[in-house]
Amino acid sequence: MIAAPASGSGKTLVTCGVLQALVNRKLKTASFKCGPDYIDPMFHSRIIGTRSKNLDAFFTDEPTLRYLFSKGSEGCDISVIEGVMGFYDGFKIDSSEASSYDVSMKTDTPVVLLIDCRGASLSVLPVLQGFLRFKENNIKGVIFNRMSERVFKTIAPQAEKMGVKAIGYVPKVNDLVLESRHLGLVLPGEVENLKEKLNRLADVLEKTLDMDALIDLAKSAPELAYSIPDVPRAYEGVRVGIADDEAFCFIYEDNLELLRRMGAEVISFSPIEDERLPEVDGIILPGGYPELHALKLERNESMRNDIKAKLDGGMPCMAECGGFMYLHTLMTDRNGMVYRMCDVVNGGSDNSNKLVRFGYATFKSNRTGLWCKGHEFHYWESDNCGEDWTATKPSGASYACIHDDGHMIAGFPHLYYYSNKALPEEFLERCQTYKNECA
Repeated sequence: MIAAPASGSGKTLVTCGVLQALVNRKLKTASFKCGPDYIDPMFHSRIIGTRSKNLDAFFTDEPTLRYLFSKGSEGCDISVIEGVMGFYDGFKIDSSEASSYDVSMKTDTPVVLLIDCRGASLSVLPVLQGFLRFKENNIKGVIFNRMSERVFKTIAPQAEKMGVKAIGYVPKVNDLVLESRHLGLVLPGEVENLKEKLNRLADVLEKTLDMDALIDLAKSAPELAYSIPDVPRAYEGVRVGIADDEAFCFIYEDNLELLRRMGAEVISFSPIEDERLPEVDGIILPGGYPELHALKLERNESMRNDIKAKLDGGMPCMAECGGFMYLHTLMTDRNGMVYRMCDVVNGGSDNSNKLVRFGYATFKSNRTGLWCKGHEFHYWESDNCGEDWTATKPSGASYACIHDDGHMIAGFPHLYYYSNKALPEEFLERCQTYKNECA
């Protein structure tokens, strides 16, 4: 695991560079991201070519976490986990639960602490010492970001006296930084010459990091015991359409894997490019950035009309965040222009210019008690968020959310299916019923 004392320390940049260097060495590499973030795994998988998944100790219990880690690492030579936030920062201010630290302990993963050294030299040592002493941990190495070779040669021996391996340093690479949008990075396709930049970064890290020591550290991880969670396979022949294009790209691979394990066939379609839905028994509209593609979505009138007709006719649907916005009557883009959408949810979505209901929560149906863990992160807000479910945050605060009419579950929350397998099972049951009724 590559972790750091705080967000903004350079974890994604360095992780991507390390992954590219490992791939360039012809190692079959798996990558993971701690927490709920979608975009970092897209950098890992779509650009570098490594398989990438999320590991989140809020969403799942320890046995499931270990299974998902092992499943994602299957057939690979090495796995790299990118941490989230500060190493010890959990979902509560005073807790390390669901933190990078928590994931590292539950998966027995050795950790390399990445310390941002901007504006400091000797002072990085007490930072390292504090993280080592705070509580029992798996920190085995350290990388100093934005440090010169001269300073590293002086600091590294003192760091190693603390019992960790000084893996190396990362010099300033201003021309290789990854810019951010909203909470995450820009999408991989938006970074000019990204593949070239990552290969240049990998070349830099091959010179400034002890990559062999990093690989040896990974080899020191103990064998990971795990069990395969029981999953009902009762939905053979059910076909689920998943929106997947530049507007709708935020989907957990583990969610799709779970649907397939339950017997469903998952079929991708594009609300931007395709004229109509494929022949499916239900659809999933994930999050993404539909506000950046509002004109294209509006112009594809045949797709919008087909979705409205099918959903009004009872086709099951799960829609999250950007997918939920797409179901509205209207959507405002980032320039204030208003566009017609699917008109399934009566109302509009607009830029609030601030984070709305950000963070983890447990979401529960007011009607059936069906629940699922998930999170929200969005700047766009709706004037019709739904009131059929209740969200409860770790702090105890709660609020109404989500539309659920027995066919459609739609709202801003992103839901993680492995947190409660009853949710995807209920969705597939609705799809099976709809299929039988239409036969």
